[in-house]
Formats: sequence, structure tokens, C-alpha cells
Amino acid sequence: MSEKLLTDTALNVRETFEKISKAAKKSGREPAEIRLMAVTKTVAPEKINEAIKAGCNLLGENKVQELLEKYESYDKSAEIHFIGRLQTNKVKYIVDKVSMIESVDSIKLAEEIEKRCGKIDKTMDILLEVNIANEESKGGFSPEEIVAVSEKIKDFPHLRLRGLMTIGRFGAEIEETRQYFEKMRHLLVDIKSKNIDNIYINILSMGMSADFEIAVSEGATTVRVGRGLFGARKYV
Repeated sequence: MSEKLLTDTALNVRETFEKISKAAKKSGREPAEIRLMAVTKTVAPEKINEAIKAGCNLLGENKVQELLEKYESYDKSAEIHFIGRLQTNKVKYIVDKVSMIESVDSIKLAEEIEKRCGKIDKTMDILLEVNIANEESKGGFSPEEIVAVSEKIKDFPHLRLRGLMTIGRFGAEIEETRQYFEKMRHLLVDIKSKNIDNIYINILSMGMSADFEIAVSEGATTVRVGRGLFGARKYV
């Protein structure tokens, strides 16, 4: 297809895939190991569908109400993950609409997801959110808690722990960000080495528009890009 016929979103998707490929090859990885997630907060469904058409088949939703409002408009060939802060009283509205909840930040939330998935006989893939920099302003488990939490999750029949996610510290220098991402990679390897029953851990979700290339070099398997695909957005 001629570049003149491509939308800005489609061009951004292509450019982002190229950056992922370059970062992967530079660090000795296969580009196919990394998934690009389009972060869709405040983005109109038609632009999101342009990204899907351009090859981005994974969406990340931040807000329950926004997901519910836009869900029927989406190209259903894409997979949807929930990546935002999730209140326990909102779990029931999304468990039938997403294939993964990446932002499990408490045992209480895990218990609610287990209960709601039990009611519809669904096994939900989840990631544990790690507060890797121990920031007071962020939720998530501390790195020191992760192994013990994983041991608890194995007893939930409708949950399947697939990996970890984190959000880098805003404003961090490149080397600081790299150190946090490297720590996440080691944490994932450590949990895998425990061979915990019912734990199928191989996903490391980290890196956003400003730092996804660093994340790729440090082992990310999913990178979350919003501004890099859809441009700057106004948040209400």
C-alpha cells in the first residue's frame, strides 16, 4: 500500500514495529518475541481500528467505563487486556470482555477476579503488578512479595498467573530505567525457577512510548504504546 494511502496511525504502528525490531535484534532477540500493545485511553474507536488494521492486534484498556462504551465498536480480531487500576466492585463488568488483567495489585483483587470468573466458568490470565521502584504514589506488590503472592495465586482455580508488569518511574534517567527493567527480568526468572504449580509465567509487560526500546533490550515481551501510536491526548 502506498504511504500516501496510510493513515497517521498506520504509519506510527509501522514505525513502532520497526523500532521494536531494531531494539530486539540489537540485544540478540527475535522481534517476534515482543508484542506491541496499543494503549487506547481516550482514543476514538475508529483510530483504534486503524491500528488493528495496521497489524497491532493487542489493545490495553485503562478504564472500565470507557471499555464498556467502546467495546462493541472494536474490530474483534484484536485481543483486549485490562491494564489500569481496577476496583473490586468493577471486576464483574469486564471479566467476560478481556483475555487478561495485567494490573493485579492485591490479593483482594485476585480473590474478586477468581469469584467472578468462577461464576462464568472462565479461567483468567493475569499479571502481577510490581512496584519495582517502591514508589509511594503507585500501587502494586513490592519485589520482595512476589514469590509469596505467586504461591497464593496457584490455589485459585480460575486464575492463571502468566507473568509480571511494571510501569517505569516517571522522569527517571535512562540508566535508572534500565536498572529497574533489568530487576524485573531477574524477578521473572526467579519465579520461573520455583516451578510453582498452576503458574505459567513467561510474560514481562513493561515499557511505554518513552522507554519501550530500553524495555525490549531488558527482556520485555509486551510493550505498551499510546502516545507513540495515537499522538498526545487530553485526559479528562
